[in-house]
Formats: sequence, structure tokens, C-alpha cells
Amino acid sequence: MNPITALITIVFAVIAALFFVANVPLGGIIFALLALLTLFSLKMANNWERFVILRAGKLQSVKGPGLFLIIPVLDSVTAVIDERIQTTGFNAEQALTRDTVPVNVDAIVFWHVHDAQSAALNITNYREAIDRVAQTSLRETIGSSMLTQLLSERQQADESLRNEIARKTANWGISVNSVEIRDVAIPVALQDAMSRQAQAEREKEARVILGSAEAAIAQKFVEAANTYASNVAALHLRAMNIIYETTKERGATILMPTSMVDSMNVALPAALMEQRDAAAKKPA
Repeated sequence: MNPITALITIVFAVIAALFFVANVPLGGIIFALLALLTLFSLKMANNWERFVILRAGKLQSVKGPGLFLIIPVLDSVTAVIDERIQTTGFNAEQALTRDTVPVNVDAIVFWHVHDAQSAALNITNYREAIDRVAQTSLRETIGSSMLTQLLSERQQADESLRNEIARKTANWGISVNSVEIRDVAIPVALQDAMSRQAQAEREKEARVILGSAEAAIAQKFVEAANTYASNVAALHLRAMNIIYETTKERGATILMPTSMVDSMNVALPAALMEQRDAAAKKPA
């Protein structure tokens, strides 16, 4: 009973009692009947509610929101439909994917009733029915999808599942807003195998990158060797630079053959003289 109906019923009942106390039975009977009629006739639906009214077993109307009247005994409220967005959680345990992998999937569907008459008359219990439909549709989606699709293409799986549930519930006056897969659980042994596979793939990529780097370095060494082969002075300067770089480390002891030092002392001036003579022989 809504508060407005209760208040009016109480007012009529009090007035009827006052008439009986004042020895005016006719007035008391009239207001008592008004109180009973108000109690059984005056209904109120909230903004999100729809009342499905049957008159003598046949559909009379769908009322709401606000206050409305029904005929006692002849009319009956067969269903009160909530048109707000509802949420229903469902899952599929040990469902096999297309590649025969057992998975446990948890999902949630957001839906609302857009046609109160169909929801009340076309199905016995639409809340229980949408739960069953969601579970069967989830299993069908899992069975037609590969494991990689469920794991990596979650949004596409959500949309496919939403369309399937919406198709099955369209005649019930129910609209499916969205479906979200919350979790996809796979067996522990398969998780370990997938982890090892991913690790092997990363190691393979690392080795390929390392090989490419080694090839590039080798090519640079070949280019440097060709440069040093045609320019003895550059080779000796490079050797001197390497010696200088090693001597910058404090506390380091470097052992160098005297023959190497002697060759550098002799070869470097000779190489410089050779380059100078070559430059002098060039025509002006």
C-alpha cells in the first residue's frame, strides 16, 4: 500500500467512525465504503514502475507512473514491472573453446524492460529467463571462439554475446544494454605452458635482435679494416688512441712490447712522409 492510499483510507475511516459515534449510521456506512474502495482501488506507481492490469482475465491496460484507479474484484494487478537498468551475473564453468580448451568465464549483462506488457504476458519469469539465456549464449560464444580470441579480443566477444542475448530476448520486451566478460580462467597447467611459450618467443626475438646487432657491428669492423689497410697512419693513430684510453684508468698496469713501440716510432713518420710525397706528386 502506498502512503497516499493509506492516508486517504485512514481519513475516510476516521470520518466514518465519527459518524457512527454521532449516531449517523448512514454517513458512517458511506464513508466506510469509501475507505474500502480507496484501499482496493487507488494505486500509485513510481516513475520507474509499470502496473499491468487484467480485467476479468484479459489485458485491460498498463498503468503508471502516478496515481490510477482500478475496479475492485474485476481488475487485478498481474505484474509490477521495474523499467530501471538491471544487472545479472552469470558464468560458464568448464566450457570448451573452439580449440578444445576448458575455461571458466564470468560475465555480467546490463538490461532493462522497455515493454512491460510483453515482459508480463509473453514469459512467466523474465528475470530467471534472461539468466538462463545469458548462460546458454555464453557457452555458445565460448564454443565458437578460439582461446586467443577470448583473451585478446574481449570487446569483440562482449559485442557478439550482447547481440546473441538481445536476439533471444527481443520478444520479451527486454533490451540488452551491454555485456561485459569479467574473467576468463584457464587451467593452471595451460597457464604454465603459455608462460613458457611466451618466454621462448621473447628469447627468440632477443636472439634475432642480438644477431642483427652483431652483423651490423661486423660490417662496421670490415669498413674500419678497409680504411686502416689503405691508410697506415690512421692505423697507428688508432693504436695510440687505444693505448691512451687504457692509461686513463688509475692503478692499471699496462705491459706493452717494445717492438710495438719501436714500430710506431718508425712507421708513423714514414707514413707521414709517404703521404706528403704523394700529395707533392699530384699535378697542380
